[in-house]
This record gives sequence, structure tokens and C-alpha cells, in this order.
Amino acid sequence: MREIQFREALREAMVEEMRRDEKVFLMGEEVAEYNGAYKVSQGMLDEFGPERVIDTPIAELGFAGIGVGAAMNGLRPIIEFMTFNFSLVAIDQIINGSAKIMSMSGGQYSNPIVFRGPTGNAGMLSSQHSQNFENWFANTSGLKVVVPSNPYDAKGLLKSAIRDNDPVIFMESELMYGDKGQVPEEEYLIPIGKADIKREGNDVTIVSFGKFMKVALQAADELAEKGISAEVIDLRSVRPIDYATIINSVKKTNRCVVVEEAWPLAAISSELTYNIQRNAFDYLDAPVIRVNSLDLPLPYAPTLIEVILPNVKRTLDAVDAVMYKK
Repeated sequence: MREIQFREALREAMVEEMRRDEKVFLMGEEVAEYNGAYKVSQGMLDEFGPERVIDTPIAELGFAGIGVGAAMNGLRPIIEFMTFNFSLVAIDQIINGSAKIMSMSGGQYSNPIVFRGPTGNAGMLSSQHSQNFENWFANTSGLKVVVPSNPYDAKGLLKSAIRDNDPVIFMESELMYGDKGQVPEEEYLIPIGKADIKREGNDVTIVSFGKFMKVALQAADELAEKGISAEVIDLRSVRPIDYATIINSVKKTNRCVVVEEAWPLAAISSELTYNIQRNAFDYLDAPVIRVNSLDLPLPYAPTLIEVILPNVKRTLDAVDAVMYKK
């Protein structure tokens, strides 16, 4: 084991898969000469050359379409969006193209492609650069949607995504690229669709994913100081969702709080809440509570950002509520 940054874990995953399979290539804005907007692809142009690490114009619709076509013809593209906010320009290629090729061709074409880049807020970047579309893409049949929370998971999940024969939306965070974590030197894969219990507990289940796992785990630490044992589950992927791990936890703890950055309407937390009440209703001692961003475009001012986003205090208040402490 060694400690490396989140960006380094992603780079290792791509490099290892490109060495393993010459059909894998990376395409996106500034991925080559500039070494990536967030330095995720640093050094990859030197090793693989401009035919496999390809700089593109600022034209997401165009290079996403090139990737979809390349995947239909036997290659395995990795398409990097500088932020998933910009994926909206290419969303027709993803949802009407990539996600539906297998079914519309009667199985004649697969689309083994990864669309990756940062999701959600990254501080003071205002509304158009701070949105969460995990639930948008997860609502689309034909796609898989992965949102890792740490370097170890990021590497293992990205390697699985690159090898997957279905299109995978792989969503990261600008605020996590510098995070460090323990990552093995030997090869490993993490299956897509399997949640991970990051912390075991008996009194309440806290479910989250992506960078807001930090909020969930910090809340669990503070709850432990009060004698409350929280079980913390990292979804890892939001399509498919590992409902079994969540339901089994709720059957043990009898209470659940879901922490998610996205707006509350039709969010991943909405889907989880439905499935928990549908499959574990008799085990619940309190209604499930969601902690989402407030239903507003994220502003620029840091004081307003702090109010709108989920945080530890709101999570602790939700736990108090499901435990009838106030």
C-alpha cells in the first residue's frame, strides 16, 4: 500500500488499462498538451502519443459523438468533460445515442465508453458550474453511473468502467482531486453496483456517495462522541444501486438518513427513500429523512453556499429527528 492522490489513482487506472488494451484511448479538452485541466492525465501524452491522448476543441457535442461512434466500431474511448455541467451540450449523444445503441440495434452494437469528469460544486463557481446530474443520468436506461468517494474506490471502479461493455458515466469532484488515500500497487478491480459499508454501526444508517461521504463520516464521528453508533454506507454507484446492502442495514438499525448534494426533487435520495419504505417498512422506527441541497441554483457567495449545501450540522439534526431526540 502507498498513499496517493485521487487524481493519481484515476491516472493509474487509465494508464494501466491503456497499456493492457490498445483499443482504449482518452479524448477531451486539454487532456494532452496541458496534462489535463486537473492534471489527471499528466504524462499520458508522452507515453501514448497524440493518437491515444487527444486534445479536442471546446465542442462537447462533437467529441462525445466521435467517442460514441468509435465505441460502436470496437474501440474503448474515455471521454473527459472538464465538468459535467458541460455534458449538457453533449447530452443528446449520451442519452439518445450511447445509452440506446445496444437496444436499438437489437444487440448488434455495444457501446463500451466511459464519460468522466467532475460533478457538483467546487466552491465559488456559481450556478452554471455547480450542478449535480447524477440523478439525470441514472434515470436513463442503458447507462451505468459511478460516483467514487476516495482514491482506492476511484481506481478500482474506473478500471471496471473501462472494461465494461456498457456506457458508464464516471463522476468525480474537483474538490477531491488532491485527496490522498491508501491504494495497492498490485492490480485490483471493484465491481460496479456494489455499495461499501465504510463504518459499521447499530443505531442509525447514514447513506451517501461521492464527496459528501466526508460529511457522512464526520457526522458519524461526532455521533460516536455522543454514544450513537452510526452505520455509514457509500453507494459507490447510483445506477445500479445496491439496495440489498442498504435494506439489510436498515433492518439492523431501524433508522435511516440519506445525504446527497443534488436538489431534492426526483433525487437519488428520493429513490432510496421509496425503496427503503417499500422493502423495510416494518423495520423502520422513524420515517427516512433526506439531507439535500436547498432547491436553489448555487450562488457565488460562500456564506450562501454554506447555507444551501448539506453539512454536518444538518446531518446531525436529521439523525436527532429519526431518533426522536427533539
